Amino acid sequence: MSTKIYTALIIDDHPLISEAYKSAFNHVTTLDKNITFNIHVAHDCDTAYALLQEHVNSNSEIDIVFLDMRLPASQDGKILSGEDLGLKIKAMHPSAKIIVSTTFNDNYRVHSILKNIDPDGFLVKNDITPLELVTAIQEVLNDPPYYSKTIAKLLRNEVTNDYLIDDIDRKIIYELSIGTRMKDLPDVVPLSITAIEKRKRQMKQMFGINNSDDKDLILIARDKGFI
Repeated sequence: MSTKIYTALIIDDHPLISEAYKSAFNHVTTLDKNITFNIHVAHDCDTAYALLQEHVNSNSEIDIVFLDMRLPASQDGKILSGEDLGLKIKAMHPSAKIIVSTTFNDNYRVHSILKNIDPDGFLVKNDITPLELVTAIQEVLNDPPYYSKTIAKLLRNEVTNDYLIDDIDRKIIYELSIGTRMKDLPDVVPLSITAIEKRKRQMKQMFGINNSDDKDLILIARDKGFI
């Protein structure tokens, strides 16, 4: 059987973590001699984007990517984070398998990453062990998606909720939870103040909140796993 060569891209600003991913790729090769990886590493958005463009120019595919969410922004300010970079990868290399690796573990950010990037693998760094990395690579190549335990738990909790909360509701609650004032909400949510107030009333009614204080709404939404 001929050897399958995958082009792998590691994007992480911590060299030690990049080395851990590289070791995991090499270990997959030791487990299956028919697989090998041509590995590239980038520590910031600019280097990563240059590698993506290089492969587009040479008409060669990138097969699998480890993508950190917290990355130094590009110098031109057009790529601000790993999330932005993930969208570039999907546009430039649509067949690439993306494994998101992040320290984020709050529901709002996890939901946002799942919706925007829809990664083939999603790991929270606190969950990661050498064995988990190897398993993630194998699963993503053969039968995606692969979620580490924190992500799987968040998704399980969400599935068991009976409440119907959409993305705009989540955004409203999230912005309130980080201290955004009501008068500023129309700048970040595509609704008028009146429409936002109506949604807040509906959510409070749904959660059984009988007062006008937003703190209870934030507390219950957090407890239910929506933010």
